[in-house]
Amino acid sequence: MQKQKFTFEYLQYDNREEIPHKYRELLRRAEESLDFSYAPYSNFQVGAAVGLENGEILIGSNQENAAYPMCLCAERSVLAIAAHLYPHSAPKIMAVVGAKKDSLIAPCGACRQVIWETEQRYGRKIELLVQAPHGGVLIFESVGNLLPFGFSGSDLK
Repeated sequence: MQKQKFTFEYLQYDNREEIPHKYRELLRRAEESLDFSYAPYSNFQVGAAVGLENGEILIGSNQENAAYPMCLCAERSVLAIAAHLYPHSAPKIMAVVGAKKDSLIAPCGACRQVIWETEQRYGRKIELLVQAPHGGVLIFESVGNLLPFGFSGSDLK
């Protein structure tokens, strides 16, 4: 038996003023998408924005349902929109934010899997910005950092 260790790096910005300008528009658009969140049960609003290779920025928000398994997270919402509207333009970067500013807002396990498969589909990493508590932002080079040993279509062969 061998004991192994998994580590990864990410950038941490403690406030929005420190964040490079190239990320600010994406974060602003993700925050804008909170207005479209439908979260009457949890009151936990989440918004996401994705920047595509073609320069487009698309937004999505969480959509709840009384039958909880039918809910749609903001991350999956915006990736579905991107795949439908621009199927040949790979997502390059995604921002995820929430209305509760004192919370870490990171993709759930299902969303991590969908983002991972989207990376595999387009053959490129998607830079991931997530809301850290109290106005901060964490930046990961890929969702693979949050989903070690991700499952993909190649595992089905």
